[in-house]
Amino acid sequence: MQSTTLLGLGPGVVVAVVIFTVLSAAVHHWALDGGGLAPITASVRAVVQLAVVALLVSQLGQDPWLALLFALVMYAVAVLTSGRRVDPRRWWWAAVPIGAAVLPAVVILLATGVLPFDGLALIALIGQQVGGAMTTTSLAGRRVLAELSVRRGEVEAAVALGFEWRAARLLVARHTAREALIPALDQARTVGTVVLPGAFVGMVLGGASPVDAAIVQLVVLVSLVAVGAIAAAVALELCAKGLWRNT
Repeated sequence: MQSTTLLGLGPGVVVAVVIFTVLSAAVHHWALDGGGLAPITASVRAVVQLAVVALLVSQLGQDPWLALLFALVMYAVAVLTSGRRVDPRRWWWAAVPIGAAVLPAVVILLATGVLPFDGLALIALIGQQVGGAMTTTSLAGRRVLAELSVRRGEVEAAVALGFEWRAARLLVARHTAREALIPALDQARTVGTVVLPGAFVGMVLGGASPVDAAIVQLVVLVSLVAVGAIAAAVALELCAKGLWRNT
C-alpha cells in the first residue's frame, strides 16, 4: 500500500527516534547538568502514548460524541499536568483558566462553521486549544508566583498603604503574566517566514494543498493567541486572589 505521507515511514523512523533520544539525553546530562533520564522517559512515554492515541483516535474519530468524550479526557490530563506545575497542593484550580480559555474557542469555531461536528476534526482542533491553554497556564502561573515571591516585600508594602491583597499582587505581578504569551505571539508573527507550524506541515505532508493548509493554520494560530490570552489572565487572577500560592 502506498503511503499517504511525504515522509519515509520505514525502519529509519526507529533509528531517527533513538538517535534524537540519545542526543537529547546526552546534552541534558552533560551540558545542562540535569541527568539523562528525563529526556529518555519523556521519549518512551511519547512512544507509548502516541501508540495508544493512534488506536483510540482511529475508533473515536468515527463518532463525534465519543470524540468530545476523548476531548474531556485531554482536558482532565491538561488540568492535572498544568496544576501540578504551578501549585501541586491546589492543582485543580488549573481547570478554571484552561476551561475558560478553551470553551469559548470551541464554541466560536463550531458556531462559525469552521470546525465541523466531525470526530477527527474535533479531536484535532480541541486538542490544539487544550494544549495551548495548558502551556500558557503553566507558564503564567509559575512566572507570576515567582515574581510575587521575589517581590513579597513590595506586596506587603502596598497592603500597608491601603491596597487590598488582590490589588497589591496585581500591581506587582500583572506584567509578568504577559510573558506566557510570548511563544504564541512569536509563532503568529513569524509564521511562514521562520516557523511552519504543526497544522500546516501535517496537512501538507498528508497531501492537502498548501492553500488549504495555510487557511487551517491561520485559524489555529489566531485562536491559540486568544486562548493563551484568556488562560494567562485567569491564571493571573487565581494568583492575585491567593488561590494559587507558593506555600
